[in-house]
Amino acid sequence: MKFSIIYEAQMADPSPASEIRCFNEMVEQVELADRVGFDNVWAVEHTALTQYAHMSAPETFLAFVAGRTRNIGIGHGVVCLPPAMNHPVKVAERIATLDILSGGRVHFGMGKGGTQQEAGTFGYDLNELQPMIDESMYLIPKIMTQDEIEHDGTYIKIPRRPIHPKPLQSPHPPLYYACTREATLQLAGSRGLGALVLGFSGPDEIARKNAIYREHFRNRKVEDQVGLVPTEHLAAFCAACVLDDREKARRIGLRGQRFFAESIAYWYQGGPKPVVEDLSADEHAAALGAGRQKTVAYLSEEHIPVGDEHVSNYTVAQDAYGNADDCIRYVTRLKEAGADEVLFLFQMGTIPHSAIMETIRNVGEKVIPHFRRAGVGAVA
Repeated sequence: MKFSIIYEAQMADPSPASEIRCFNEMVEQVELADRVGFDNVWAVEHTALTQYAHMSAPETFLAFVAGRTRNIGIGHGVVCLPPAMNHPVKVAERIATLDILSGGRVHFGMGKGGTQQEAGTFGYDLNELQPMIDESMYLIPKIMTQDEIEHDGTYIKIPRRPIHPKPLQSPHPPLYYACTREATLQLAGSRGLGALVLGFSGPDEIARKNAIYREHFRNRKVEDQVGLVPTEHLAAFCAACVLDDREKARRIGLRGQRFFAESIAYWYQGGPKPVVEDLSADEHAAALGAGRQKTVAYLSEEHIPVGDEHVSNYTVAQDAYGNADDCIRYVTRLKEAGADEVLFLFQMGTIPHSAIMETIRNVGEKVIPHFRRAGVGAVA
């Protein structure tokens, strides 16, 4: 089992001063995570999603933290591949350079982005992106491994050129795909890619998604493989706040989850801006339940089938808000569901830096050692 942190650079206050503080705090958090034994740090890529995610240049953030750390893996979760946003040649060059300078610590995830707000920034219709994402996805590992590349595709055309540098990891860093829906799990498995399950799915849903992914990975065809080597790996998203005071952790964590859910609903569904007042844990839980009902009603009106990818952000009972023992119990369930890695989300918009630092210490000093010891089972 791997233990990692994933960052959105989320913030309740989207002012420049807040952005400066947020990014500097994230660096401090990753430095601590590196010292206490976390395996990887992952960064998303989003553009033009105020409050929900200010992580628009993950290649810069990850390069900076790579230089400030020694052991922690450096994960793109994920690079968005619309060509006007990230041309495949530039992606290959950046990934290879980062892999060299980090000492071979890079994990390379790919995806298309999640909203029309982002796709439209670069002149695209979100619903038309998948074919060009597919073309870029197959092309990038070739650029990283061939002496010269020449490509005359539908969306990307590259005259014969030598592209440098090549990555330190041979033949290339492990490859992953962002997965929220059943179709993306099938795609990741059938193409031999690791699955980054980027949603608040609980253990039961992770078990279902794991079964879909493993089946398609097991039955994949050689000609569908992306890159030269497969990566069988399922990473599960897990929002968490792990404090010695479990009631405080629940209140802070649910407040952060509510902010997360409402901030993305603002961009996905045209909902109101997220609430930031400090209520009780039960009040935030009730608000999350009401948000779930509103989402179901919205999707029904739009004649969109309701899936876990739409409503999981509002599920209250699934996440590790509590003390270290609570976290161990929950992570044990994720492990039993088939997760190879836990993508801890600590940095939600209203979670204070002090609580995140305490969470990292508790996970690093109490939770990770529990799973590192051979033969340890679930905690009663």
